[in-house]
Parts: sequence; C-alpha cells; structure tokens
Amino acid sequence: MYIENQTFDEERALYGIKNATVRNCLFDGPKDGESAFKECENITVEQTKFKLRYPFWHDHGLKIKECELTENCRAALWYGDHIEIEKTKMHGIKALRECNDIVIKDCQINSSEFGWMSRNIQVKDAKAISEYFMMRAENVRFENVEFTGKYSFQYLKDAYLENCVLDTKDAFWHSENVWVKNSVVKGEYLAWYSHGLVLENCKIIGTQPLCYCEDLKLINCEMIDTDLAFEKSTVKATIKNSVLSIKNPKEGEIIVPAVKEIIMDDPFAKANIIQNR
Repeated sequence: MYIENQTFDEERALYGIKNATVRNCLFDGPKDGESAFKECENITVEQTKFKLRYPFWHDHGLKIKECELTENCRAALWYGDHIEIEKTKMHGIKALRECNDIVIKDCQINSSEFGWMSRNIQVKDAKAISEYFMMRAENVRFENVEFTGKYSFQYLKDAYLENCVLDTKDAFWHSENVWVKNSVVKGEYLAWYSHGLVLENCKIIGTQPLCYCEDLKLINCEMIDTDLAFEKSTVKATIKNSVLSIKNPKEGEIIVPAVKEIIMDDPFAKANIIQNR
C-alpha cells in the first residue's frame, strides 16, 4: 500500500494499517486528530510532516526517514518496537518513551524527557537538546552525539558512549554499568551515586564531579576546573593533569600529576592519592 501527497487531520487517520509506505504527506488540520498511526505494523514514513499529537503508539516495525515531528507533535513514539529513524527532526516533548529496539541516525532532537524507559537503543551522528534525557533507559549505545541540556542519563543502565560531547548538568546520576570513551563531559555534579561508571580518555569539566560513586574508574582522563572531586567515592583513577581539589574519597587509588588541595577530614576517607609530579 502506498499513500502519497495527502493531508490527514482526523482522529486515528491510518489506524491499524500494515505493510504500507507513506510519503510526502501532512498530518495537520482543523479536526486536530490524534494517534494517526496507532497499532500499525511494518510502516515506512518518508518526507512527511507531523503537527498532531501521539502519531506512533503501539507500532511494530517502523521506519521514519527525512520527516519532521514539530513542536506540536508531542509524545510521538510510545510503546513501539523495531524502529528506525533517519535524518528526521524530533522536536515535540516526550518524543520517545518505553520503546524497544530503536536505531536513530543523523537526527536533530529537541525534546524534553526523551527516551524514558526505552531499551536497546542506538543513536549515531545526532544532535540533541533535552532535559531528563534517556532516564531509566537500558542497553544504550551512543556514537558521535552532541548533547546539550540538564539531568541527562539518570538511572541509565548498561550503556556505551563514544566520541560524544555532553554539555549537561547532573549527568549519569544513579547510572549503572556505563562506559564513556573519547568524549567531553561538561557540567556540574557529574555522575553522583553511579555504580560501575568507566570514563576512558575523556575530558571532564565542572565542579564537584564523581561523588558518592561505587566502582568508579577513570582511565587516562583530563579534569578541567574540577574541585571537590570524588567525595565518598570508591575509585580507581589515572588523571593526566593537575586537579583543583579532591575531597574525602572513600576507597581506592587516584594517580594524578598534582592536586592543589587535598581535603581528608572524614575518618572513613581512606583512598590513596598519589601525586607523580
């Protein structure tokens, strides 16, 4: 089934269709209908613009290419699986929730509360702006992603991020089994309460990073403008540059060229700080 060059504005306009390609259409109009593609299977949507709410719920086997999900297209993809999204603007709030098996390539994301509780998701060559981005997501892989926002990756589990630039406050809080490699991570209060976080060949920028962490590892990292780092953390770290201050790391070993201030006024702070000037 091919559907081309049409405008739809009614409620559940294409509800339940299967094995269809939709191209160069517009979902907008006075009827202001919702849930255009609800309960669909094996759908390809190309060069189409969405201004109406909740278009893709409970869909299975969905390809979206060169489309625009506008600011009015809120909560666009929920409860779906086997989804591929390419060269698409995702600009509505809560654009992706509780989906499984998702590939996102070369997309522009501007969507608060994006990706919550989604699983098995790959994001590559993308730019994203969000708050509470990817909260409680699992089995995530990011490659060459630029992110700007707040409170990202909270409660994230089983993730790998490489060649990314993250400008974000409170990233990776309560995360578990996350590996970040060859990336820049800028923001305040990085990764508090995380478990099993690894930062390899990363540049870490911002105040009070990496506190209350368990099984934290830093491999060959830079720390820029970082003070009061590692408080209450169990950590093994090799750092390439001088650090402003380290405060009360709980256990482990930190190897660093120099530290301007070491604060060890907690009797339970027993990590070994080695300065190899």
